[in-house]
Amino acid sequence: MYWLTGQVTGQVTGQVNEEVDRLVLVLDGAMKRADIQQALGLKHRDNFRDGYLMPALVAGLVAMTVPDKPRSSRQQYRLTDAGLARRADLLRRRNS
Repeated sequence: MYWLTGQVTGQVTGQVNEEVDRLVLVLDGAMKRADIQQALGLKHRDNFRDGYLMPALVAGLVAMTVPDKPRSSRQQYRLTDAGLARRADLLRRRNS
């Protein structure tokens, strides 16, 4: 996946940022990009892709439902097992 390299991987240093945590908390099942953006209250696709989605994909917290066709109109995103664990940890800390 050529678009998972370069600038984004340079920004992801093994630490999950606040934006990725927000994404992990709103992602419910498989969701389309526009629905995730709406849940986050974001209007600009580039900001969402570069600041939220790509770091989450690179960190292995989110996966594409159609990984062989990243630009598919049917593309959706879901939490991986690591993403589900991260969400459980975030919710546990929030409720402590």
